[in-house]
Amino acid sequence: MIDELELAFEEPRPRGERGRHRRGARGRNGKGGRGSTITALVMALVLLGGLGAGAWYGFDWLQARFSAPDYAGGGTGEVTIEVKAGQSATDIGHTLVAAGVVKSVKAFIRAAEANSRSQNIQPGFYKLRKEMKAETALQLLLDLRNKVANRVTIPEGRTAKQTYELLSKATDIPVKEFEEAAKDPIALGVPEFWFQRTDGKKVTKSIEGFLFPDTYEFDPNATAEGILRTMVQGFVNVTGEIDFADRVARERGGISPYEALIVASLAQAEAGIAEDLGKVARVAYNRVYGDFPCNCLQFDVTVNYYWELTGKKTKASKDMRREELYDEKNPYSSHAHSGLPPTPINNPGKQAMEGAMDPPKGNWLYFVAIDKSGRSAFTHDYNEHLRNMEIAKRNGVL
Repeated sequence: MIDELELAFEEPRPRGERGRHRRGARGRNGKGGRGSTITALVMALVLLGGLGAGAWYGFDWLQARFSAPDYAGGGTGEVTIEVKAGQSATDIGHTLVAAGVVKSVKAFIRAAEANSRSQNIQPGFYKLRKEMKAETALQLLLDLRNKVANRVTIPEGRTAKQTYELLSKATDIPVKEFEEAAKDPIALGVPEFWFQRTDGKKVTKSIEGFLFPDTYEFDPNATAEGILRTMVQGFVNVTGEIDFADRVARERGGISPYEALIVASLAQAEAGIAEDLGKVARVAYNRVYGDFPCNCLQFDVTVNYYWELTGKKTKASKDMRREELYDEKNPYSSHAHSGLPPTPINNPGKQAMEGAMDPPKGNWLYFVAIDKSGRSAFTHDYNEHLRNMEIAKRNGVL
């Protein structure tokens, strides 16, 4: 066996010298002795060992390259993360790793690739747990019950003051912060062109009318200013969609968009059903810009608006005294003052704005709700209006 190994590492020699060299190789002092054989063996082992180590480290590199480290359980504790609009699975994975939710980005990407619903993850804040299996984390992100948001619905026709109270209740932000943020409506995104009037009255730059009524989901860290800015943007978007400002300027005979917005708020306050919004707007136009005595609106809701604005208790129309209705110190009294009030008296919805932008044709000057559904009867004749009021009384409305 030793001879075979020795031969394997010897250089080829001429046939006649082979024996002599073999005998010399066994000599104690020969250069090609047993020491060379041992060295060769060591070199072979080192070579084989090096190949083995390379194979081992190569496998380790491949495993690191293609494996996806993942936690095994459902996680512990609680952590809130934010998914931003337009983020990819990779982006979300980095957010989750940074928050300690999943172990690796690749594990989350693989979970997302295996679930076709992963494209449905919505932007927002979510409550998750730390050290979760990536698949479980994905499932929680797809379940909107885990979404953290301050959801609030602002109905049509709420005043700015009422809106602040609803927002405060949903977000725990004090009403005073909303009031402070609302002092500069232009800074909140109301285009400056809105504050123009063609009726000769002084412009009052108020946020009233520009807080679009809708259902909103605000982030937990949203500020009063940010919330109001979002609502103003809703107004800008909707009025842009229906081409409100341009159509009013073209079709309403010199009435400014701001005046039409005031009329929309009046219709929103007075109409009992959506179908009557346009008709109430037409009555407002007929009274202010037509032949109605003194061109006064004579809408009781404007009196109440000023009372609410100044911290006074509002009243039902039947409880208002004549001196209250005709109080000249009340700038919103549409009995004492001709024309439209200084500002909108609430925040009208899309249908009310459409009604003010394009009201139905009619010579109506009077209307009254005649049943408990809120449906109104409209007429241009005062005596007929009195008869409609009797119908309302019989139906228990007045």
